Amino acid sequence: MSAPVGRKYVLITAAHNEEAYVERTLQSVVAQVQKPLKWVVVNDRSTDRTGPIVEAYAKQYEFIELVEARGEQGRGFSSKVHALSLGYQRLQGLDYDFLGILDGDISFDPQYYSELLAKFSLDPKLGLCGGFIYEEERGEFQSRKPNTPLSVAGATQVFRRECYEAIGGLRPIPYGGEDWCAEVGVRMRGWKVQAFPELKAFHHRATGTGGSLLRYLYRQGKMDYALGSLPSFEIVKCARRVMENPFVLNAAARWTGFCVSSLRRAPRLVSKEFIDYLREEQRQRLRAMIRAGSKAPEFNSSVDKPVQKTLGSAPSHDCVAGDTGKPSP
Repeated sequence: MSAPVGRKYVLITAAHNEEAYVERTLQSVVAQVQKPLKWVVVNDRSTDRTGPIVEAYAKQYEFIELVEARGEQGRGFSSKVHALSLGYQRLQGLDYDFLGILDGDISFDPQYYSELLAKFSLDPKLGLCGGFIYEEERGEFQSRKPNTPLSVAGATQVFRRECYEAIGGLRPIPYGGEDWCAEVGVRMRGWKVQAFPELKAFHHRATGTGGSLLRYLYRQGKMDYALGSLPSFEIVKCARRVMENPFVLNAAARWTGFCVSSLRRAPRLVSKEFIDYLREEQRQRLRAMIRAGSKAPEFNSSVDKPVQKTLGSAPSHDCVAGDTGKPSP
């Protein structure tokens, strides 16, 4: 199916050791009613059969390109961002309207991307969108608890091209959070961010299973500090997760990471303007939670309505990224 005028999209995937999952993702994309103009899959130094699996599809489908990430760069959240940047370079010179980041362990229905593109058509101010993430729990897929219409998981973020170019892409962050940065940068420039509950993306490697869960949660706390999160917001976030598995340790690991960074006066990894904007969003979020009796849905940084003022420009970066929040091996 050829793309309607103004609805051409491209995809980038960074895949590391996804042999158990990546074929589901490949099958989902090739089954799309509206296929991407190009899909660059970067094999990020996998030690399993991820590369050969993708290569077989690339030989069969012209729009799929396999790129091998080379070198001795260590694994980590920033490694994924560098792999995505390598894929982005392969898109230069292409005429497209939307850019999607897609993880290698996601599957979805054949109408997924055509319906997402329709959402963009209906709202010219929509800069970033995606579906809700579903993960398997007790034998069936259920909506992930952090899902909210006001925040898009990095595993399936789709940007309007001019919006992506306006935010300047994302920087590699040692603790992850590049997708969160994207959202804040999008809103700072007056674009809307929205996730649509009716569009389901099935995540086959559940968050926290790619490595040590407690180490992942500790890094999440360091990430929150590095991006300028309010201490009061972090306390509330951790308190709301006390009963999540592993009980108490979940919140304790994240709070410890935040406190360690604070005591060490670790450098912030974003601009002052970014931090000012994020903290104003979080203050609004805390006020909204108080008004709602702490029953409002939780998410990283969004509020009930966008902050109306622009506090400045987020840092300009030369990479693209997306992340479900799962830890690296």
